[in-house]
Amino acid sequence: MSQLLPQFGQLHDMIDPSPLLEPLRELHRSIRDTVLRATSQQSLDEVSGVHREQQGDTIYIIDAVSEDVLLGFFQELSRQHCFVLIAEGLPEGKVVFPRGASESDAVWRIIVDPIDGTREIMYQKRSAWILTGVAPNRGPATSLQDVVLAIQTEIPLVKQYLSDQMWAIKGHGSQMIRYNRLTGESQPLVLTPSRSTTIAHGFAMISRFFPGARDELAAIDEEVVMGALGPVQPGKAHCFEDQYLSSGGQLYELMVGHYRFVADLRPLMQDTLRQRGQPLGLCCHPYDVCASLIAAESGVILTDGFGRPLQAPLTTEADVAWVGYANEHIQRQIEPLLKAALRKRGWI
Repeated sequence: MSQLLPQFGQLHDMIDPSPLLEPLRELHRSIRDTVLRATSQQSLDEVSGVHREQQGDTIYIIDAVSEDVLLGFFQELSRQHCFVLIAEGLPEGKVVFPRGASESDAVWRIIVDPIDGTREIMYQKRSAWILTGVAPNRGPATSLQDVVLAIQTEIPLVKQYLSDQMWAIKGHGSQMIRYNRLTGESQPLVLTPSRSTTIAHGFAMISRFFPGARDELAAIDEEVVMGALGPVQPGKAHCFEDQYLSSGGQLYELMVGHYRFVADLRPLMQDTLRQRGQPLGLCCHPYDVCASLIAAESGVILTDGFGRPLQAPLTTEADVAWVGYANEHIQRQIEPLLKAALRKRGWI
C-alpha cells in the first residue's frame, strides 16, 4: 500500500469513501447519546471540571466522556480498514489503526472532534457538535481540501428533543436529517444557506470569543459593517451578531440560513498581540472545521483569512483562520471591505 502514496493525486476520485459513511454516522450517534447521558446525570461542576491541560486546548471532564467511545469504535473499524486517526488527546495527535500498521499503509486519514462546543454544552447554553472528516492518505501533506467525506452531528441540550445530523460526499451534495429523541424517528431536511444579497437585517459578524485584542476584532467588524451598510439609522439595527462558541456550530448556522457572514481571524492577530506583549491564545484548529465539506457542498463559500480556498493540514495543532459567506452576493459585498480592513492593519 505504501507504494501507492505518490499516486494518490490520481487515485483521489477512485477511492470510494461511502463504506465509511454508515459506521461513522453510528459513531456520531453513540457519542451524542453518551454525552447526553453524562450531562443529564451529572452536575455542572462534575462535567465542567478540567480533566487535563494540553498544548492545543483544555480538556474538560465532559470531553473525556467521549474518548472511550471513540477509541473503542476505531479499534473495531480497523478490522476492515487501515487508517490514521487524528484527534486531540492521542500520542502526537494521531494513531495508526490497526495497531502496529505503518502510517504509509493507511488508506485513509480520519480527523475527528468528538465535542466541538464543549463550553456551550457543559454549561447547557447551546448545542455542541461531533465533527468528522475523511481524506485519502497523502501523508503529512493531506489537507482539508482532500476531505471527501464529512459528517456533523448535533449534541443537543438535555431539554432539547431534536438533533440534526448532516453529511456529504465530495461532488455529491449534502444531506441532512432531524432526529426526534422522543419518538426515535428521523425526518429528512434540505440544507439551504441564505439567498439574501446583503447582510442588512441578518446575522453577520467576526468571532471574538476570548480576551486578547478583542478591541481590534470589534473595530474590524465595525469597519466592515459600516462600509457595507453605511451609517446606523436612528432607532434601527443594521444587522446582528451571534458569538456561537463552536466553529462547527457557526458552519451549521451558515448552512441552514441563519448566518450570512462569519469570520474567525484569531490566528492573524499574532503580530498585534506580540506588539502588546501578549501571546496568541486559543485559535480554531483543523479538527474544528474538518466537516466544512458539508457547508461547501450545500453552497456556502469558505475561504481562509486571505480570501483563498480554505486550506489547512490535517493535524491537531495548526491554527486556522476562516471566513464563511452564505452566497456569492454576500461575498462580493463583504470580502473587499474585509480585505481592506486587514490590509490597513498589516495582517495581509
